[in-house]
Amino acid sequence: MVTHTTRRTATLVAIGALALGMTACSLSGEGGDGGDKGEERHESASGGSGEEGEDGEEGSGGDDAGPAPQLLGDGSTADTGPQPHQPPDPEPLAPGEEPPQFVVFSWDGAGEDDNQLFSRFREIGERYDADMTYFLSGIYLLPESERLNYEPPGRQPGASDIGYLSDEHIAATLEQVRLAWTEGNEIGTHFNGHFCGPTGGSSWSVEDWIDEIDQAKWMVQNWRTTTGLTDEEPLPFDYEEELIGGRAPCLEGQENLLPAAAESGFRYDSSGNALQVWPRQRHGVWDISLQSVPMPGRSFETLSMDYNFMVNQSGEGSGDPAMWPTWQAEMHDGLMAAFDRANEGNRAPLIIGNHFNQWNGGIYMDAVADVISEICPRDGVECVSFRQLVDWLDAQDPEVLERMRGLGVGEAPPGGWESFLAG
Repeated sequence: MVTHTTRRTATLVAIGALALGMTACSLSGEGGDGGDKGEERHESASGGSGEEGEDGEEGSGGDDAGPAPQLLGDGSTADTGPQPHQPPDPEPLAPGEEPPQFVVFSWDGAGEDDNQLFSRFREIGERYDADMTYFLSGIYLLPESERLNYEPPGRQPGASDIGYLSDEHIAATLEQVRLAWTEGNEIGTHFNGHFCGPTGGSSWSVEDWIDEIDQAKWMVQNWRTTTGLTDEEPLPFDYEEELIGGRAPCLEGQENLLPAAAESGFRYDSSGNALQVWPRQRHGVWDISLQSVPMPGRSFETLSMDYNFMVNQSGEGSGDPAMWPTWQAEMHDGLMAAFDRANEGNRAPLIIGNHFNQWNGGIYMDAVADVISEICPRDGVECVSFRQLVDWLDAQDPEVLERMRGLGVGEAPPGGWESFLAG
């Protein structure tokens, strides 16, 4: 495994010229949204940074919020205490109790560019009380002038299949990450260079994945040094504690990623393909993968991700604008059908993945926004982050979870939940 002592000690503090614009599949889109804010379910935890966002939103505390933040490393991150706006500590299901219908909305890449989709969905999450998981790509906090500090497995230093961000967009991404965490969302990882195919993650060893995880952490923990943005506030969390899971680019390499994730202290991974059933642990890590969901009007199902709907509709390029309304409805209706069959059946968590994109005019962003607004305010539905979901799973009786895992896709428990989970 490559060590990064040299990189960490030799990096110069400098603000380089503007880096290349974003070319990542996870960034490009636009849009706005309306609607009323849903009822708050979460209560603020103690602690927090005490900062206030530029838009006037309260941060995670005030003068009485507890001890001052403890800066970590070069001051890029800080221990600000317990994360605000978290649900109460989960408890085991009571005998005969129906499980909540969990839904996880997650975002690969999670950077903020001129289309401002990170901020758009942060605000939608606040409006409809939907906590989400934002999988941050490490290089989105590394300026291109410092790209040689990234040493991807099997590639030349600085190589990446997604673009580095400009200083302006790095600063904007930092702001969104700060606000997202303070509002109760989770910051996971989408790793770094987004390599796919024969020389991507599918070819990486366990040691390669551990190295990639270490570098993702390093980029988040040292952006103040690498960017020279010393006037920016620190991220309000210890990333060693915050980072408990991720999703691999192109969903490749999970077999070696899982043992690497376990060694790196991860609690879950979302890099595979699964059915809509209750998840299980592999290598001591919860495998909470994306799921096969209905594709309206088709004889097959597709993966619960915007990219997969797009590929089945228009390939990897833009399609006929006349079809955009139809395709938007297909994604919306497919996700709603997946929700309905879980909610009325085995109540397995629904896992939805997305990218900040403008594919086919941004229709997939609008479809996801509509789904969030329709399902998250419902009674019995919990729109949560992966961290919150695994907290709940870890609190359950393993025998109860195993019984629920025996229910097939859309299968309601025989005799109802009261009978099925009756002691």
